[in-house]
Amino acid sequence: MIEKFEPVSEVSGELYFDGDKSISHRTLIFSAMAEGESVIRNINRGLDVRSTMDCLRQLGAEIADDGDQVLVRGVGFRGFRQPELELNAGNSGTTARLLSGLLSVQNFPSTLIGDESLSKRPMKRVCEPLRLMGAQIKTTNGFLPVSFFPSEEISHIKFEMNIPSAQVKTALVLAGLHIEEDTIITEPAGSRDHTEKMLGLPVRATDNGNLILVNKSFYPVKNNYFVPGDISSASFFIVLGLLAENSNLLIKNVLLNTQRIAFISHLQKMGAKITLIQKDISAGEPYGDIRVESSTLQNIELSGNEIPMLIDEIPVLSVAALFSEGKFILKDAHELRVKESDRINSVVVNLRKLGLEVDESNDGFSFSPGFNIKTEPVFETFGDHRIAMTFVILSVLLKDGAKINNLGIVKISNPEFFNQLKSISR
Repeated sequence: MIEKFEPVSEVSGELYFDGDKSISHRTLIFSAMAEGESVIRNINRGLDVRSTMDCLRQLGAEIADDGDQVLVRGVGFRGFRQPELELNAGNSGTTARLLSGLLSVQNFPSTLIGDESLSKRPMKRVCEPLRLMGAQIKTTNGFLPVSFFPSEEISHIKFEMNIPSAQVKTALVLAGLHIEEDTIITEPAGSRDHTEKMLGLPVRATDNGNLILVNKSFYPVKNNYFVPGDISSASFFIVLGLLAENSNLLIKNVLLNTQRIAFISHLQKMGAKITLIQKDISAGEPYGDIRVESSTLQNIELSGNEIPMLIDEIPVLSVAALFSEGKFILKDAHELRVKESDRINSVVVNLRKLGLEVDESNDGFSFSPGFNIKTEPVFETFGDHRIAMTFVILSVLLKDGAKINNLGIVKISNPEFFNQLKSISR
């Protein structure tokens, strides 16, 4: 279905967001592992998190959602049961990869499946290090479905990651929580550190990167969680607020983890008027308010160690780049090729519909701002929720608006996206 979006002249008001998606997955998993009842407030209500919730229910956790909060009665150490059916991760790479670590150390067989898109995303990167721990895993040529079988022995390892990945790191942590001895993980550059913060894991900076230690003593216990608002969902509205004229937007109670606001730091270096107001800490995670005002921006190259910390925000940052001064250059972003879509190509294909000359490379793309629209563009979402939201934001910034095909995918991460957009648009 193709939908038309009219231009927005001004953005103002306040926004609240459901809980951060990455933290929501983890609160559910840790609560299900713990013994007793945990309470989760402001959980993310997108389909990805629902996939994790459904899988944990099949494994024996009792999860009740009364609309205001989620109650999880966990099973305790090694208390999960064999699921009667395959565990369906839907479209959620986080569900598939995190649960791989948990399922690899169980004393029963299980199988993870996913939708067509997820079944094209690589699982080898998480299964190989789990196999080094002794896990018995069978993939489908490195992809889903993935089957897990009881292992005679799961052992601690020292593992040096060659690609920074919070999902792979957390899978190894979840397995390591079932072992008395120390599993030691070294990552070359910072990736999302929610798992370490929430479990209180020791982290030490070394010449080779961050060294993370985990063992059974860090196994999760029941807890009360408040999940700060999803900063990745907020990123689309932050860019809109910067680029629309006469805008003043306040975003309330969102996650301010230093690794998750790297895209804000990048925008501030470009000249963005963004003010951060920290209010409190929950489960080791700082949160607070963000004020956004209309700004004039100057492009700065995106590359190197900055990439892992803002990987999800790169598509919408490319929209900011369109309306900024100077050439935009993205490099070292190979990981974008294996997201819900090939996000490098997805962005490039859509930007070219503006009549823009875009140079695509293996690890990124570049362009000089200034485009010439000859016919009304119809942007494609490529079945990817972040591509969909990115090009909604671009559409409302264009003088005559634009059309987008297949927007239903937005509910994967932020079912309230369109209501939020309407509430702040003038």
